[in-house]
Amino acid sequence: MSEVLTREEYAAIAGELHYPGGAFIDGHFVPGASGDTFASVNPATGDVLAQVALCEPADVDHAARKARETFASGVWAKMHPAERKQTLIRLCKLIQRNRHELAVLESLDSGKPIHDCATIDIPETINTLSWHAEAIDKLYDQVAPTGDDALALVVREPIGVVASVLPWNFPLMMLAWKIGPALAAGNSVIVKPAEQTSLSTLRVAELALEAGLPAGVFNVVTGPGDVTGEAVGLHPDIDMVSFTGSTATGRRFLRYAADSNLKRVVLECGGKNPCIVLDDAEKLDVVADHVAEAVFWNMGENCSSNSRLIVHRDIKDALLERIAQRTRDWRTGDPLDPANSLGAIVDRDQYDKVLGYIASGRDEGARLVAGGEAIEDGDGLFIEPTIFDDVNADMRIAREEIFGPVLSIITVDSVEQAISVANDTDYGLTASVFTANVRRAHNAAKAIRAGTVTVNCFGEGDITTPFGGFKLSGFGGRDNSIHAHDQYTELKTIWLDLGDDTQRDPLD
Repeated sequence: MSEVLTREEYAAIAGELHYPGGAFIDGHFVPGASGDTFASVNPATGDVLAQVALCEPADVDHAARKARETFASGVWAKMHPAERKQTLIRLCKLIQRNRHELAVLESLDSGKPIHDCATIDIPETINTLSWHAEAIDKLYDQVAPTGDDALALVVREPIGVVASVLPWNFPLMMLAWKIGPALAAGNSVIVKPAEQTSLSTLRVAELALEAGLPAGVFNVVTGPGDVTGEAVGLHPDIDMVSFTGSTATGRRFLRYAADSNLKRVVLECGGKNPCIVLDDAEKLDVVADHVAEAVFWNMGENCSSNSRLIVHRDIKDALLERIAQRTRDWRTGDPLDPANSLGAIVDRDQYDKVLGYIASGRDEGARLVAGGEAIEDGDGLFIEPTIFDDVNADMRIAREEIFGPVLSIITVDSVEQAISVANDTDYGLTASVFTANVRRAHNAAKAIRAGTVTVNCFGEGDITTPFGGFKLSGFGGRDNSIHAHDQYTELKTIWLDLGDDTQRDPLD
């Protein structure tokens, strides 16, 4: 496990932080062309951490122009694969060296518990970048089967200028998921972090330059989605956008692509994920641990959160009792205190949205089992881990993505009904099945329409497995695994005629 410091040590680091405020373009921090800024706010206290450049279309154009010039120069795209690998590995070492600073920066900016930042987010960021770096000089292209008179090469080339549009729930991890394969392939990147959580991305861009990435390869434009994000989506010289966030915003990027240069778009757009617990599930204490982890981890601000518990009637009461007990273990409070498992909701809009869903659950007749209240702590945005029982599939809390620490329990009487309820959603990102019968597990996993199905555990796989969804949860590609490299490259066929024209077969 990664090193965890004390609350006092983290507070001391926070007191010494330097907050980057400008956009990062062509190797420099620069103010926005208009001079406008927006506040980056600590959701646990309401304090303003920094004023960040509000990038408008002129700034996005500047970043795209520099990224294109750098790509065309070949300084990164045509660098020897082994040298690109070593550069990214140096970046990983710098992130490791600055891990405590980055963990605190991430926690302050997003409200995430420092324990998770230190033991999950930072190590996974490093692992993702190093994994894709190591793949650079181990990926081979192909030779197609032809006759002796021709040689057909199928090769991959970097797309060019790639934009990565990030969510606010896992700023560093999602940054690594996007830029790892994009940079490994030789692209120049423009990162647009969520306006709520820009600071850690800006710091990593600074470290990337120190690691040896040429100026113009890694650029960051900051600002709100309806200004900066739209400018990215519509820019005619950005070749691809990889986006993680809401379905509504994902739809906008498809429209932006249609209205501009038909840039490639890859979307990961959240989910309303089911956790099915069948009547033969074993070790209910372990099941309860997984259920609580799935819905409460990261304050429920997780696209793979199993926010729908679909449980067989015969074991529902026994399991619910155990889950309710687990809520006491999810201590909520100051994100810089490693003893706390839950931190603050990322901003006021999301806080109000989650509380609105809790009110909706009450109004529609669901039975509140645990939590359900805001936690008053100055200007901090804290919400108790919340459980609703007696939920039916038509309630809003059963159908809409809440992105908060709210569990909805739906009772079923058969595996067939469980599968039907699980698939009765517009989403299809992840799912979990708990059963002692391997045949049941396998058949359920095949029947559930989701990109990742875990059996007898909650999870997303790991860096070696593709992550993405069906239906409204995904479009155009996958994050993670070797498959992620494909979406950041173009396939090219090179056909070499090796035959002697004077010796051609007359039937050719």
